[in-house]
Formats: sequence, C-alpha cells, structure tokens
Amino acid sequence: MTQVQLGDFTADVVLKDIKNVHLSVYPPAGSVRISAPSRMSLDTIRVFAISKLDWIKKQQKRFREQERETPRDYVERESHYVWGSRYLLRVTERAAAPSVALEHRRLLLSVRPGTDEANKQAVINQWYREQLKLAVPPVVARWEPLIGVKVDRFFVQRMKTKWGSCSPGSRSIRLNTDLARKPRECLEYIVVHEMVHLLEPTHNARFVALMDRFLPTWQQCRVVLNRLPVRHENWHY
Repeated sequence: MTQVQLGDFTADVVLKDIKNVHLSVYPPAGSVRISAPSRMSLDTIRVFAISKLDWIKKQQKRFREQERETPRDYVERESHYVWGSRYLLRVTERAAAPSVALEHRRLLLSVRPGTDEANKQAVINQWYREQLKLAVPPVVARWEPLIGVKVDRFFVQRMKTKWGSCSPGSRSIRLNTDLARKPRECLEYIVVHEMVHLLEPTHNARFVALMDRFLPTWQQCRVVLNRLPVRHENWHY
C-alpha cells in the first residue's frame, strides 16, 4: 500500500488486478482509500482523486457528524437495540449456560455468577449473530427469483469496514452482525445490494440502474442506515 497527498490529507492507494478505479471514504474520520489497476501511475490516480475532492469532503463531513453509540457496560436497564427497537437490559445470574431472550421491551441476559463485562458482551454478540443467521435465509430466498441469481453461501461476522460484501466467484455474501441491531428494512437493503453485485461487481451506472429496478427505495434505506448511531469504536464501512 502507498499514499498520495490530496491537499491537507492523504489517501491510501492499493494497486490491484482490476479494470477500474474505486474510491471509498470511511468513517469515523473520513479516511480515503483508492483501489486502482496495477499499471496505473500514481500521478493518474492523484488527478482522479482531485477530481472527486468535493464528493470526498462531503462524505467526510457526514461521517464526522454521524451519531455515535455510548459504550455499553452490560448492566441493568441499559439500552440495547434489536431490529431497530429499543430494549432495556435485565441481567440475572444462575449456574447454567448463558442465554439471551426478548420479553416485552426487555432484553434478558442470563449468565453464570461473576461473569465479567467482556464475557457478557460476547454472549450478546453471539446472540445477535444467531438472530441474523435466522433472518437472512428467507430474505435471500425471496429475492433470488426476483434478481435472477443464486446465493450459494452466506456468512455472518463482525465487520470493521462495511455492512456487507460479495464474492461473485464463490457466489457468497458476508453480512455484518450489527445489522441485527438495525431495522429489518436495512437488512433487506444490504442483502439486495450484495446480491445485485452477483450481476454487477462494481458500483457503476449499471449497478445503480439494477438497484433502482429491483428495490426502488434503496436510497432511502441507505439514508436511514447511515443516519443511525454506529458503534463507539472506530467503526467504518
């Protein structure tokens, strides 16, 4: 990886065996990453990036203003979100395997006596992962005939750089565990987004046209997702 200077900030440059240049801006601080064809010169890449400076600065401003979640301590009556709805945490200790359940407006966490904060967090994160694993298959099954693609496998994991990703070669998609905290329409938008990448790997005009055709509300869903608070860590996508 190398870098190019763009005014008062630098952009990371990754040269790959690809045909087109891809520019990404990541929160929380608006870091810039450019993926470019291996044979492209740094001067050409710099000229391309400079032509996108207005867009880059707009994205950086939006990310700086995005609300951040406060750190979670996993204590009584702490707020947690499941599919976009707020639940108050209730913690109980018992000599049994850990468990998580929803009851009315409460998120019930049961752990062994003396369980520390890190292990409480691990139990809840695993529960979120399982919720997403259950929610994804019917969404994929509903959209496969509509989009005309087949998803052979999907993976759910904690991701630091994006909400989802797609591997067209293996016909697989990966989804961020945090989607289980967001409204279900956000999950549908990300699943459709990644499935459309099986038809068009890049974010070009064809990709936008396909998204407009299959999910006309996708841009509204993206706005909703981008306006929701994200984790307090240096999380980006």
